[in-house]
Amino acid sequence: MREELKKKLKIKPSNSYQLTLQDQILLKKIKKETDYHNLNNVTRTRAYLEYYLRHPEIHWAFLGHMVSRNGGWNMTDLKGEFLTKLLSNKDRKSFFQFLERGNWLIFQDVYPQLLLYEESLKQEKPLFYLLSYLNVSTFMETIWNHFWQNQDTTIHCIALIINEQSYLEKRVIQNPIYQKDVLHKLEFLLQDLLSFNHILFPYGDKKLKGVTLHQFESLHERILLGKRLYSILFNNKDILKQVVEWAKRHPHSGSRKDYWPHIFNDVNEGVPGFTYPLRIKSCKLRKGSRRFYSPTLINAWKNVCHPAAESGDWFKDCGVVDYLVNDLETINGEIMDEYCKTLERLEIATLAKKTINFLK
Repeated sequence: MREELKKKLKIKPSNSYQLTLQDQILLKKIKKETDYHNLNNVTRTRAYLEYYLRHPEIHWAFLGHMVSRNGGWNMTDLKGEFLTKLLSNKDRKSFFQFLERGNWLIFQDVYPQLLLYEESLKQEKPLFYLLSYLNVSTFMETIWNHFWQNQDTTIHCIALIINEQSYLEKRVIQNPIYQKDVLHKLEFLLQDLLSFNHILFPYGDKKLKGVTLHQFESLHERILLGKRLYSILFNNKDILKQVVEWAKRHPHSGSRKDYWPHIFNDVNEGVPGFTYPLRIKSCKLRKGSRRFYSPTLINAWKNVCHPAAESGDWFKDCGVVDYLVNDLETINGEIMDEYCKTLERLEIATLAKKTINFLK
């Protein structure tokens, strides 16, 4: 793969292949179906799961589904119990636009790839020469052809992690608007200090696995995070089975009530203007305490009409191939204690800010 990718870097890519009428019809169909599912975080997340259940050999589809769930929870947090009090309305809108743009961009890049693979299976021949017509990186054409021949599910999933994070790098992470309005904001640093960048995988009876990302701006760290998340899900067949079963039983709504209905509710149980004492300790609500408000996505945010994705291929350096090494470590993924402490810190920070505002 390294040698093939080196050759591709030396040759200027071009869509010189003469498309057949059948190819043109297929490309239109793929774009139409992608647009249909790319309406909002809930529709994207559901599409990933449905695809994985059809094609369990495509591990990224389920990893993408679970990470996209977390993206939805982060979006609704901006209208939920804590961040409505810790962030200004303007900042919350900026954060949502940042999260939504990234979620939308990844889907419109990866879902056409998944559909093209599905069509290749139907036609019993690889159709990955069409990826360039879908504005997919030349890196992925090599990867998909390799997967078609070798069925190496791990390398394939890691490659998609590399592709999607690299795809976001200039379009979102290095975008001057998001740099100014989101990534350099003090509130973003506060969230990082509060360890609010947890990626959670619910399973079983209210159990959680996951990891925490602290250096969101680092492409290297995001790729390594993706590999760790993949390891948690797919290195333990029992955990994978339980997380998949949980996902099937709990359709994604965007509310954290999906995984912890004993702590969160998608209906606000509070009384406006009334200050409540601290309610949570060790992931248990104190007796008689109301649950934390975590709205559904449909009640939190309207659908967004996005401008077209920025053009250009991120693949400029064969060094990324080094990430493909299957060096996955066995990760326990225990996150319950850390997550519980985060909720406690967020509640304390929220109450403190409310008290300060009252004293002013």
